[in-house]
Amino acid sequence: MLCRLASAGRSRAALVAPLGCLVARQKHTLPDLPYDYGALEPHISAEIMQLHHSKHHATYVNNLNVTEEKYKEALAKGDVTAQVSLQPALKFNGGGHINHTIFWTNLSPSGGGEPKELMEAIKRDFGSFANFKEKLTAVSVGVQGSGWGWLGYNKEQGRLQIAACANQDPLQGTTGLIPLLGIDVWEHAYYLQYKNVRPDYLKAIWNVINWENVSSRYESCRK
Repeated sequence: MLCRLASAGRSRAALVAPLGCLVARQKHTLPDLPYDYGALEPHISAEIMQLHHSKHHATYVNNLNVTEEKYKEALAKGDVTAQVSLQPALKFNGGGHINHTIFWTNLSPSGGGEPKELMEAIKRDFGSFANFKEKLTAVSVGVQGSGWGWLGYNKEQGRLQIAACANQDPLQGTTGLIPLLGIDVWEHAYYLQYKNVRPDYLKAIWNVINWENVSSRYESCRK
């Protein structure tokens, strides 16, 4: 499934380009966290962070490298059928790597509160910070099964936009929105601490949102 939002989704093939040249490339690696596993407690436990980063994200990275090797072989052979059959794995594992790499930087032990530089744009597009927070929370709670809630930037329209993505669908690769803030609502992101009560996890995560990082992403994509 593609991300759900007002504009139409892009084709799966759009994901291939952001993953880089498959003919000559370096392997993807698991990025280091900019903080310790226990730094986000009590809002997100050290156990969750360790498993989420060192196991789940690492699996996406490893599977992405394996899939890209297979894709490289298929390109060399001119095997279009194999190339097409590998698209779902590229999308899932590539998306998982992209999404989590953004997610870790969107969080900070000194986060929370309200944004400063981004506040004007939030008020313009959502009316108020409280209204924005309520909408993104509702969209994230409403994701059926596994997925992500996103704040993205619509460059064509010059405005902020909220979207929900299924599974590991990458926001920009499937909708064109530039990702600013992603909230992981896969159960592995919260179940050990919040069980199946996703709203409690979402209430807690606002306390560790790194608004400096989100604002920096916003400024960069407007250039």
